[in-house]
Amino acid sequence: MNGFARTAATAASALALAASSLLLASSPASAATSCYGSSCNGLDPATTVCQNDARTVLWAGWNEVELRYSPTCRAAWARKTTGVPGRGISVTNSLGNSYSTVWNGGTAYTRMVNDKDIKAWACAHWDAGEQHECTAGY
Repeated sequence: MNGFARTAATAASALALAASSLLLASSPASAATSCYGSSCNGLDPATTVCQNDARTVLWAGWNEVELRYSPTCRAAWARKTTGVPGRGISVTNSLGNSYSTVWNGGTAYTRMVNDKDIKAWACAHWDAGEQHECTAGY
């Protein structure tokens, strides 16, 4: 192989390697969406970047429901990992946005609500929703 062909082959290999590493590095980031405040309403926290820095800020009902909060997204949601199957959980904010789901084992969580400069709280529901226990607002 002459000098020019060798240089061209080396350059092509370097470009292919760089392109493949860019594709691999960008795949996980492109799978997660980003939102902030009100643009998070109704989104699934598991498909957003909000889950990356989320923390449990409040609990209610013998730890049966957690209020999760993401400082990056300024959004909140309810999560349940233990307790009596069939109980519902919900998250609501002071603007009236609310999402709920039923826990039947494992981990369940609601969709997110805006928590930017307003309050949100999580609730556990039982007896067909007639009884509930909620966190304080955060």
